[in-house]
Amino acid sequence: MQVTATDNHAIAQAVHDVGSALWFGGTVMGVAGVNKSGSDLSQGIDRIRVAESAWGRFSPVQWLGIGATLLAGLRLTQVGGRRLALQKGFASVGAAKAGTAVVGAAATAYAAYCGNKIGKLAEEAQRRGDHIEVKDATVPTPRTPAQIATWQRRQRVAQYVVPVLAGANIVLGSYLVQSYRTVATAKGVLRRVLPG
Repeated sequence: MQVTATDNHAIAQAVHDVGSALWFGGTVMGVAGVNKSGSDLSQGIDRIRVAESAWGRFSPVQWLGIGATLLAGLRLTQVGGRRLALQKGFASVGAAKAGTAVVGAAATAYAAYCGNKIGKLAEEAQRRGDHIEVKDATVPTPRTPAQIATWQRRQRVAQYVVPVLAGANIVLGSYLVQSYRTVATAKGVLRRVLPG
């Protein structure tokens, strides 16, 4: 089968889906595995360092997935342009999906920023000779320094929001793909042109 320049819907969809899967899967692994793995270490500073190191190494791959999701999503919007006007519900779901992807990318950036703050504050405290006690990378104890605990709580919230948004992006994308089926297209067009 020969693929022409106008036939790249499947390629864009594949790039989008692989990017979304990478983004979603990586963040779930980070929350469930990376952040918690530090609790196996004895020193609080090491609990923070191991998570910061792992997230730092994964970050370029995660942003590659996010970039693929956003760029391929733009291409899919171009390909489905006529559906936006003709098929009822397509535009609103497409807008929700785009919004979810952009907010998810912003939440990812904020989670990374929080992690960076935690790392810097922990290293400063270590240099001062302060004892750093944390349960794991994002969970403070009652004896965690106040600034570090604040940023840990912020990061924990952001890191739970990210996979929810990345997952919602995948779900909305699945809905849009299903709307390309002939019966779904016909129903969407009829709902657009018929009153009621």
